[in-house]
Parts: sequence; structure tokens; C-alpha cells
Amino acid sequence: MPILTLKTILKHQNPCRIIGSRFKTSSVQYVASRFRDPTFEKLMDKYKNLLKVIAIQDLILANPTNNPPSVSLDFLSKLSQKLHLNRGAASFLRKYPHIFHIFYDPNKFQTFYRLTDAAMRVSRQEAEAINASLDVVVDRLVRLLSMSTTKSLPLRAVFKVWRELGLPDDFEDSIISRNSHIFKLVDAHESNTHILTLTDEMRDKRFVACVENWRVMECCRENCAVDRTEIRYSFKHSYPPGMRLVRDFKAKVKEWQRLPYVGPYEEMGEKKRSKAGIMGLEKRAVAIVHEFLSLTVEQMVEVEKISHFRKSFAIDLNIRDLFLDHPGMFYLSTKGKRHTVFLREGYERGCLIDPNPVYNARRKLLDLVVLGRHAMLINNE
Repeated sequence: MPILTLKTILKHQNPCRIIGSRFKTSSVQYVASRFRDPTFEKLMDKYKNLLKVIAIQDLILANPTNNPPSVSLDFLSKLSQKLHLNRGAASFLRKYPHIFHIFYDPNKFQTFYRLTDAAMRVSRQEAEAINASLDVVVDRLVRLLSMSTTKSLPLRAVFKVWRELGLPDDFEDSIISRNSHIFKLVDAHESNTHILTLTDEMRDKRFVACVENWRVMECCRENCAVDRTEIRYSFKHSYPPGMRLVRDFKAKVKEWQRLPYVGPYEEMGEKKRSKAGIMGLEKRAVAIVHEFLSLTVEQMVEVEKISHFRKSFAIDLNIRDLFLDHPGMFYLSTKGKRHTVFLREGYERGCLIDPNPVYNARRKLLDLVVLGRHAMLINNE
């Protein structure tokens, strides 16, 4: 049973969230009543357009037979609804002249779009960064499989988060096939379904969760914010400015921090249906999604994508509500018609605190998105 609910957090909360039990509140109401963090909301305002840009970029780069790689405006227009281009493909593409270049092919009597030189450079930088970090990528994938109760995952679930994990787009060949001593693919009971699993020699490998690094550093700090006797099971919590915490909530957080749990890489054992057992399972679920986010390139992921791992990770709880129940650790945004969760401790002022080369390359594309038509307008004046 979740012990942290937003209705106990905010003094200025919507009355319909204060009255009654957490379980009498619908998920839609629960999402709507969450505290908005302006920093993450501002970041997602940019990201929602970046995701559309990336989808079009992938379509362009998937046509290497065209020289240069390009797609026709007619083709993109047919995909406008699927890509959520509300005002049509042409209108969207014209908003980003630093990324997309329009040209007319007289032989085909069609208008085409290709990536600009600046966008191509960023794309190459990201590909080079991924190729230079293949050892890190392999470790991420092994860790992800190790959190599963069977040390295996449906391949389609991994495909859902290949970009978030920093995997190459040909990871079946470049990662799985080339590391046959680590990974193997087996047929599932369902047709056309494959299971990615660890080899026998890799199943007993032990890992330390990312949160342990914070616990060690926190213990070594002179002004440690967490009681050193309680830090063994604690997680870092932080809240945005303006989020007023009531005394009861603070007490519950302190109680939750002390609660023992089975780590994400440890054998879960038999589920206990006692109150303490249920609370321990909930904390284990929190630890798993915390580790999952820690393994991603940008420490963020769509809730729908991570939900595909619930069964493999033996999480019986609603993933979205789990994030909402712990606002000091996670932030859930609903911008861009999707629910995206951030690992709060990984960010400061809208940027990753500990960036990596792949993140840096993707950030350059985001900079081009934010630039929009601005510099073009200045140059034309």
C-alpha cells in the first residue's frame, strides 16, 4: 500500500483531493492534482517538440537510398496525425529551418525535406558518442536484465526504450549478437516473440544499485541531511520551491526512509501479505524504477514505456501512481500528450547534473529546436 500521497502534501490542495481516501480518487484526478514544477514543465515544453523532430529525423535517415537522405512532403503529410503535427507537416517543418531544409526535385515533381548540415553534424555526434560508449551500453542492458525476476525481458520491451538506454539502432546485431557470451535470444511461447536473456555464466553476477553511491557520499559529508543510522535504506529527496510540506507528510517520509526493502538486484523471495510486507514490496518497486531511470541516458522515460517492464520486474502497483506517491524522488509531466517521468535528483535547473556524451549531443539538437526561426529572422532583417 503506498504511504505517500499528494493529498497529504499540499496545504493549498484541491478540496476534492483532501476529502476522502487516496483509493477513492481516480488516476486522472490524482495526476491533475499533482504539484507542478515550473523547471521541469519548461523543459518538457521544449522536449515535446524535440520528440516530433526526432521522429521526422528518423524517417529521413531511414531513407539512405535518397542522396541526400530525404522524405517527400506528401509522405510526411500522410503521417501528420500519427506524428501529432496538428497544423500539418509543412507548417511544422518550416518552424525549424536550422534542422530541416526544403528542396524541390524536378525529376520527381515533388517537394522534399532533408536535414540541414547542422542537424546532420549533431546526428553524427550522437552516433559517434553511442559507438564510443558500447561498453557502458552493454552494462546498462545487463543491469536491466538482472533486475528481472527471470533475468530475461521481452525483446519488444527493450525496443521500447532503446533510445533511452543509448542503444545503437542496430543493437540486435551490434550489441546482442556480438556479445553472445553475455546475451542470448530465445523464442517465446507466443509466435513472432523473442525473449532476451542473460547467459548462464552472467546470471550470478552481482550489482550495486546507483543509489548506493549517493548513500556513501552522504555518509561522508559533514552536513549530512539524513541520519547516518537510517541511511542504509534512504533515498535522496528534494522538492521544488513553493511546495509546502505538512508535518504529517514529513513524518511519513522519515518513516518510509527507515523501511527495509529488498534491493532491485536481490532475490525477492516469497511475497508477504502483511502490512509491513506490502510496504516493503512498494519500496522495492520504487527502488527498481529509481534504478531504471538512473540507467537511462537522460534519466527520464515515458511512463507508458516503463510500464512494459512491470511483469518482468514483479511490480503489482500502478507505475504512474507510484511516481506520484513519491514527489520528492520523481517528477511526472503530462506535456505533449504523454506522461514523462524524471528522476528529480539527476537534474538541476533543467539540465542533467552529471551529463554524458550522448546526452550532450542530444542537447545540441534541443538547442536547434529552441532556436526555431529566430536566427533566420535576424539574418533576413
